Amino acid sequence: MTVSALLPYPPGCRVARLLRREKRFFVLAELDGVTVTAHTNNTGSMLGLLRPGSPVLLSPAANPGRKLAWTVEALGQAENAWGNFFWVGVNTSVPNRFLEAAFNTGLLPWTRGYDALKREAVCGESRLDGLFTGKDTSLPPLWVECKNVTLVEDGVAAFPDAVSSRGAKHLGTLIRLVEEGCRAAMFYLTQRPDGRCFAPADYIDPAYAEAFLNAVKRGVEVYVVRAKVTEEGIYYDGILPYEGRKNFQ
Repeated sequence: MTVSALLPYPPGCRVARLLRREKRFFVLAELDGVTVTAHTNNTGSMLGLLRPGSPVLLSPAANPGRKLAWTVEALGQAENAWGNFFWVGVNTSVPNRFLEAAFNTGLLPWTRGYDALKREAVCGESRLDGLFTGKDTSLPPLWVECKNVTLVEDGVAAFPDAVSSRGAKHLGTLIRLVEEGCRAAMFYLTQRPDGRCFAPADYIDPAYAEAFLNAVKRGVEVYVVRAKVTEEGIYYDGILPYEGRKNFQ
């Protein structure tokens, strides 16, 4: 029995050779002997991933009139000295879409009882990635913020890969929602296969790590899912345990 990708890539994806990143939103790659400029929505550092000469997976723009014809979906990595290869998904729009697809296929037991998901839901002056609601009025609203994880160190998947004051602000919003009687959760999607557990990257952003630990203590839920990225699409690959980095053994 063949299992379909939870999020299939669009037809026409191509593998190119990475040349370099330029500014925040552009990646230069060689495709069929020609240098092309592709859009990347990942404004993080993509630490350890941007190795010149490595494969880069590009998807064609949905709008044929868009200025840039390609979008960066994933970067290829060699796992060890023997050259075991895997893809790392770097498209930051994926976690939000993955959350919806996983919910619709019953892969999120922590959403049991909820029957509707509103993406990009307005919350006061903020906007969060998801709001789950149910016909059962005894269920509190469940607010969710999604993050894409591309960094792994010593088997530990970690977020963020660059200082993220915006990420810490989201944690503060989730704490406030818990205090108001809602459920609130962080959903971290690890788009690479080599993470065995998850922890905040306190060696990159100590303030985010402290905010993460405080949020957990204050009742914010944390769910970490691993995804398998292939040239055909993105597959659900199980749940990762998490713990505060400073307490991780």
